Amino acid sequence: MNQGYTAPPDARLSASLLLLRDGRAGLEVLLLRRAERERDWLSGATVFPGGVLEADDREAERYVLGATDAALSARYGLPGGILELALAAVRESFEEIGLLLACDESGCSAAPTPAWDEWRQRLQRREATLAEACQALGLRLDLRRFFAWSHWLTPPGTSRRFDTRFFVTAAPASQVAQADQGEAVELMWLPPDAALDPQRGFKLFPVTRRTLRQLSAYGSVEEALAAATRLAAPIPRVMPRHARTRQGPTIILPDHLAYAEVCKLDPDGLAHDALTELVAGQPVRLSPRVLRVTAPNPGVMTGPGTNSYFVGDPDADSWALIDPGPADPVHLQALRAAAPGRVRWVLATHTHRDHSPGAAAAAQAFGAIVLGRRPAHERGQDTEFAPTREPVHGERLLLSARTSLRAIHTPGHASNHLCWLLEQERLLFTGDHVMQGSTVVIDPPDGDMAAYLRSLQALLDEDLQWLAPGHGFLVAEPHAVLRALIEHRLRREAKVVEALRARGEASLDEMLPEVYADAPPRIHPVARRSLLAHLLKLRDEGRAEDLGEDRWRWLGA
Repeated sequence: MNQGYTAPPDARLSASLLLLRDGRAGLEVLLLRRAERERDWLSGATVFPGGVLEADDREAERYVLGATDAALSARYGLPGGILELALAAVRESFEEIGLLLACDESGCSAAPTPAWDEWRQRLQRREATLAEACQALGLRLDLRRFFAWSHWLTPPGTSRRFDTRFFVTAAPASQVAQADQGEAVELMWLPPDAALDPQRGFKLFPVTRRTLRQLSAYGSVEEALAAATRLAAPIPRVMPRHARTRQGPTIILPDHLAYAEVCKLDPDGLAHDALTELVAGQPVRLSPRVLRVTAPNPGVMTGPGTNSYFVGDPDADSWALIDPGPADPVHLQALRAAAPGRVRWVLATHTHRDHSPGAAAAAQAFGAIVLGRRPAHERGQDTEFAPTREPVHGERLLLSARTSLRAIHTPGHASNHLCWLLEQERLLFTGDHVMQGSTVVIDPPDGDMAAYLRSLQALLDEDLQWLAPGHGFLVAEPHAVLRALIEHRLRREAKVVEALRARGEASLDEMLPEVYADAPPRIHPVARRSLLAHLLKLRDEGRAEDLGEDRWRWLGA
């Protein structure tokens, strides 16, 4: 069974079918409500037709019109085996809702006959196979307009797991769907937006909800199928994860900001206790060497709040505190309560007012020394920051014989910015050099766009596995993130060049709406500072001229 792809050992291969039609108000999709059953997490759910792959589904391949396993698998970047999953979806839709994607030998759509009902019942009772039904009824299975849509895997730690391929096609126009009253107790043709309406009270799994949102972007069957033909291969597998909020258990998808951290903290998916929100004052153990406490200073510039990190060796009882945050007595008390051992060092990544002002009080409370670089400018800086010593680039701080932090000077967001690398875990504490979910402001004169890009590029030479930002959750795939940031800044620079070159001469306020057209107007005042940073970089490269009073000229280079 299915030689081209292997599901995880605790998951069964399965398939589901998105059947579409054009309704009066636009695109409609067929949904079914599953029967209510005790101790079954699928009970009562509103889903698409589908079920598990059966050993004999492959036998029906010889009756398929419009696809071969080799061609279909190659289209979706697989070595083989996808056709029998497609056939499982076809069979399940016939069993559950009575719709069969069938045509006669000439390729003309087949009309149902009373014999279809008999074979449908025999398939449900597992007394016959789909191949036998096709042979007896003289049918071909019409997959000429049949496409893969997505690939989902049930979260680890679930009682029954399914590795499911979702397919999409137009519903047969000459057939009427009928629930089997076994698996399916109710059928509904609905526009995707209507199915998502909370007032309907549907029990929707994350995969169903996400798929309905995707389908809601299309106005017709043709639009949806055209979109399916453009999907890039291979179609990625999506695996939700169990986690929790302060209100209770939840399930998150890979695009959730907490997803990578949840995977790290609960790798087998058995604990279900990793938080999906940053709660001020609540310590989170990220590894035996790292503990995070978030300050109660959420805002537009700070996101959920500033992260303070205890880093050290639990066996040596020797710890450093990275970024003590604002001078907030409540946060200081939370840090004192969470401290995992003797804190000997207080480190500041930089001296913006949400990162370093708490250093003096924290150092006094813990009997620690302060390490960090003094600010070079006053604007937006903690000018009272008074370190015991200023670390140099490449300096290694030995927390114990087997735990070390290495200072990496990363100017750009701030000229005195330091990242700290926990070498044993390849974990980089990024301060504000790299944030999660947004880009950082480059605010001249202390902020420098050219220096920022050089600092990002230099980090690509480091052996990194995780990023621990000053705001947000742990971030995986550091090098991909760094490359994406560099590309984003260069794309933004290209917009600056385009806007200035087209005008020849322009003010910041004339260029701002065009260069940051993709950003909400509420952040334009902040984006204006980064726009200036881009222009200063172009000036230093001889490509733009500063005319004064916020006006700039393109020099044509």
